[in-house]
Amino acid sequence: MAVSNRLKTQHLLWRAAFGPMAENLASLDAVTPKKMWEKLLATSAKAPNKIDIATNVLNGMSTQDVMMQPDKLTKEQKQAIQKQSREDLKSLNMRWLDEMINSEAQFREKMSLFWHGHFACRVVNIYYQQQLLDIVRNNAYGNFGTLLKAVSKSPAMLQFLNNQQNKKQHPNENFAREVMELFTLGRGNYTENDVKEAARAFTGWGYGPQGDFLSRPNQHDDGTKIFLGQTGNFDGDAILDILLQQKQVAIFITKKIYRYFVNDITDDGKVAWLAARFYKSGYEIKGLMEDIFTSDWFYDQKNIGIKIKSPVELLAGLRRFLPLELQNDAAQLLFQQALGQVLFYPPNVAGWPGGKSWIDSSTLMLRLRIPQIITANEAINIRPKSDDDVMMGRMAENKISDKLNKGYADRGGTAMVDWAMVATIFKDTSRENLLPKITDTILQSKGRIDIALLAKYLNNESRENYIKSVTINLMSTPEYQLC
Repeated sequence: MAVSNRLKTQHLLWRAAFGPMAENLASLDAVTPKKMWEKLLATSAKAPNKIDIATNVLNGMSTQDVMMQPDKLTKEQKQAIQKQSREDLKSLNMRWLDEMINSEAQFREKMSLFWHGHFACRVVNIYYQQQLLDIVRNNAYGNFGTLLKAVSKSPAMLQFLNNQQNKKQHPNENFAREVMELFTLGRGNYTENDVKEAARAFTGWGYGPQGDFLSRPNQHDDGTKIFLGQTGNFDGDAILDILLQQKQVAIFITKKIYRYFVNDITDDGKVAWLAARFYKSGYEIKGLMEDIFTSDWFYDQKNIGIKIKSPVELLAGLRRFLPLELQNDAAQLLFQQALGQVLFYPPNVAGWPGGKSWIDSSTLMLRLRIPQIITANEAINIRPKSDDDVMMGRMAENKISDKLNKGYADRGGTAMVDWAMVATIFKDTSRENLLPKITDTILQSKGRIDIALLAKYLNNESRENYIKSVTINLMSTPEYQLC
């Protein structure tokens, strides 16, 4: 079956961005995937503004004082700093999610979300986390080597992977191991001796009290190392350079990108071709993504509507299609936590596994309810999974959902949706063609729902009510979980 131009363009928007925006949906029939890709590049060309959330956590003490003299802080002051960091991380989460939903720079933010999972980092320090996010967003589709080095020198990653404790004669191998296993080569492409030698090279790498990278000569092992077959007095930069010389790095990164943006099942031939070009370009991410998104095979039916949306993709995509004003942002944090993907709180250093791991019996039922919860102004009555870090220190609030319910009731609902704008998308569609047109716009999957069954739940009182009921019912199907 031939794939329509509209389906191809929507496919690109779901993979290279966070789905179509309501304002632009009506014109998608006339836009080719090539033109849409050019637009995605153009709108992401401008350097992003840093999302700056960190607040002064202690009255009378500057940020620098707090970070430079941690040993002089009282227990209460330390607790206050950690509490404020958690609150600020929630704000950072919401601000970045808002960028994913509303920013024109859709391609940049989608690539940033990918790297956010690749360079997974979980530290409750707002200063370090927002600095790492800034690094990722500025290098999201630039040069991988530049991104790798900047992330490797960030205080967030150095703290998370314990390299601040990596010192001469007492090497800590954690950072060196993860740089190879998770960031560059992949497991099985280095030896334990390579880990030990790389750890020696990274001795002395750390950060100062203001979050600046420090290479401390008195803590660095300046002896000869043998790493991946090369011998020399290597430091951390030399190790990263040697890693980037390995073609396996291009293969590892390309395969991971293929799985994330194209298909969970990799095509070894296409991955090899893409990786060779990626390596030859000197690791230019934009070129790799262009090779993918401008290829004919990317738009094959077998690659469309087969990937399970991550919780963040699901929430962002739903909000891009439904212009709405949320009256309580805490709902989005609760949804992230209950569905298993809270920004800045990956489950471990390997990040979120993705794929079928996004779905289990409880998360699928909640996913199917979210459109109704949001648009019908339902109260939220879900219990977050028990992970105190991910709950940002709020596990003591055993009745968190009850508190949210009361908050919504006090505000008179959850959200206000601009249904008139949604109706505008289909203003040129006849009544008899509305159902198939809306279905083709909302669902990417090959599987189609039972139209006769769906019709029983539709509101025929008016054209707008009909569009509203079709939209919500389609978004509440298993098929909508796929993109």
